[in-house]
Amino acid sequence: MGVMRFQIDTSDRLAIDADFDRAYLGRLEGRVYPTEVRVEGNYLICRREVSESARLFVSYAVPGFGRPVLNTAALREQEEPYVLAVELARGRIGLVRDQLAAWQQSGMTISDDAVTALQEAQKKLRVAACCENDGGTPAGAAQAALIAACQASDILVASYVRQRLAIRRRRSSHLPILLGCPLRAMRPARAGDKAFVSAFTATTAAVEWGKVEPSQGEYEWTLQDEQVEFAERNRLVAIAGPLLDFGNRGMPEWLWQWGRDYYALQSFVSDFVETAITRYASRVRTWEIAARANTGGGLALDEEHRLALTARAIEVAKQTDDELQLSLRIDQPAGEYQAAGLHRLSPLQFVDALIRSGAGLTCLTLEYAVGYRPCGSDYRDRFELSRLIDLWSTLGLPLTISLAFPSQAKSDPNAEAGIEVREPQWKAPWSEPAQGEWLAEMLPLLMSKPSVAGIEWCCFSDAVAHRFPHSGLTRPDGSSKPAFERLGRFREAYWQRNRDAG
Repeated sequence: MGVMRFQIDTSDRLAIDADFDRAYLGRLEGRVYPTEVRVEGNYLICRREVSESARLFVSYAVPGFGRPVLNTAALREQEEPYVLAVELARGRIGLVRDQLAAWQQSGMTISDDAVTALQEAQKKLRVAACCENDGGTPAGAAQAALIAACQASDILVASYVRQRLAIRRRRSSHLPILLGCPLRAMRPARAGDKAFVSAFTATTAAVEWGKVEPSQGEYEWTLQDEQVEFAERNRLVAIAGPLLDFGNRGMPEWLWQWGRDYYALQSFVSDFVETAITRYASRVRTWEIAARANTGGGLALDEEHRLALTARAIEVAKQTDDELQLSLRIDQPAGEYQAAGLHRLSPLQFVDALIRSGAGLTCLTLEYAVGYRPCGSDYRDRFELSRLIDLWSTLGLPLTISLAFPSQAKSDPNAEAGIEVREPQWKAPWSEPAQGEWLAEMLPLLMSKPSVAGIEWCCFSDAVAHRFPHSGLTRPDGSSKPAFERLGRFREAYWQRNRDAG
């Protein structure tokens, strides 16, 4: 068994105490090793089955930056423990240097501020490393190096965003990116049309198997028909799905009796996919085929069967209409869930297997839901989110990024059972102003990425059933949260309004 030990002190313990159990060993390309993590005295102990070099990934408190996921450089196993804070600073500085060189090679102008900030971080890392080598206490010096490294990465990514957005604005008066929000359980009403349409250019109708066919052979299309008609009436791009939701509560309850009969499941899947797509032929051209296929839970299906059923659903959709755009929703796209050892494929490998099968997948939706457990993603700052998007861009498919962020930590009666808001990870406690500030920080980055063809906010209203607690842009009473107002300003600045809609 491979073991890595990291020396921690009082400040380290406070910095990782809330999230150390979600730490894991892995690689930059998305591979995550099943990892057992615990704190023993002054050491963070990481155990796994294999013995080879790896990086430690852990949420770590950095003053002024919250508790972002940070990682060490690639480390070999050794008897002598590593000093955690020093290795996290070394890991971030190495990534900043690599990213700076890559962007510079691609033609980006590197600001003097970014270079100066990186040099300052390297200087402070040298001080911390010298303290370590001299047997001193490097905690203060290491934290200073880590803060400087995060500042350098933030300055660098801010420069990238400014330059990329300027280029995109010169090419077009409005961004060629869909700005969308799913309707979920919302019944569109004329009174609510104006607010929704003022913010978005696309929407997703909830054509979901569990909602459409609650009893075998008995279909309920009323809500979905209203939602598709709403999109048409307001000249919004109509998307539909996810047809299949492999999450714990995503499939029809009656289907569970067939969970061990794969051939029957395949037949039922094929029939529903064909029925749904045929019903909205020519009205809906983009379909989200499946959600949570990479993580699972529903019907107790293993990874192989989820992959095969997803491929079959895509194949049937293509046979029904070979000009459709077919998307797959990936939750936890950084792959944190693999640390539990229940999955063989990383999320990137899962999608790559579908592409190689020739099923006909044409686009992807990456669900970046910050602040939730047991599902949801650990918080990554703009630098790490930029790197994650670049990694997924290597597949060559257009990406839609779906965002979720809680506006408070209290219980939400309309949220999916079993999902709760976790301890704060962003640089401010969960609140409505924090939700708006986070959205305003993340949107420009997503808008600057050439591979991003769509941006989605996960939920419009907290008044109706939704997945993530307090993730809506409007309150249960219908009033707008600050995030909705922020979104509206971005829509005004970067997208043309549907002036004739409503």
